[in-house]
Amino acid sequence: MSNRHSPSALITGALVAAILGLGACSIPTTGVRESSTPRASTSDNGTVDVTAPEESLVAAAVANDAEQVRRLLDAGASANYRGTDGRPVLVSATRANAVDAARELIRRGADVNAKDQISDSAFLYAGAEGLNDILKLTLENGADVGSTNRYGGTALIPACEHAHVETVRLLLDAKVAVDHVNDLGWTCLLEAVILGTGGPEHQEVVRLVIDAGADVSIADSDGTTALEHARRGRQSAVVGLLESAEPPR
Repeated sequence: MSNRHSPSALITGALVAAILGLGACSIPTTGVRESSTPRASTSDNGTVDVTAPEESLVAAAVANDAEQVRRLLDAGASANYRGTDGRPVLVSATRANAVDAARELIRRGADVNAKDQISDSAFLYAGAEGLNDILKLTLENGADVGSTNRYGGTALIPACEHAHVETVRLLLDAKVAVDHVNDLGWTCLLEAVILGTGGPEHQEVVRLVIDAGADVSIADSDGTTALEHARRGRQSAVVGLLESAEPPR
């Protein structure tokens, strides 16, 4: 029997070797691999990321959408969140007079004394602008009645300037200092006269602060009293109130 390999056997052996050689080589994969990087707004389990509700909280608060505020707080937003401008969300709600939203934020722990970049808190802004519903909420929830604004004044001083009569009553009842002097050298009485009109609302404000024990003899930084300012401004009714309040000489 011959030991020679037939031509067909040689060809078959060569093909097998070639196929085995190819198997040792790596075959490149095709197609795009799915990214494993999670989306910014959604976590792996599909829940909303904690930054998303806070970004929406300010808009909901300003719109006075208390229900949406509640949902966002439940989703992880903080009632003391500060927006991109650094303003506490409660101050933003107060500036919009969004009473329902402010109530929900305060109920969930918002700090009524937290100030924004120009030193306004919910309490101070509500007092200055006569937003009495929110002012009452802040007074019921720890408002610092001695806190001051960027002019070094209490909430009572601008309330008197703007003749917010009911606001002045609320602040006096809360024992805001009636003779506090701001950085301009003015008390609430001086500001009511210097920047006031002398009309019925300002007359009532002057009467209220006098009844609360305001010292009518306090002068401004130039040494001018409220009475002298009233005379210069021809505020005759205010002059009468101040003259009646002045101690006898």
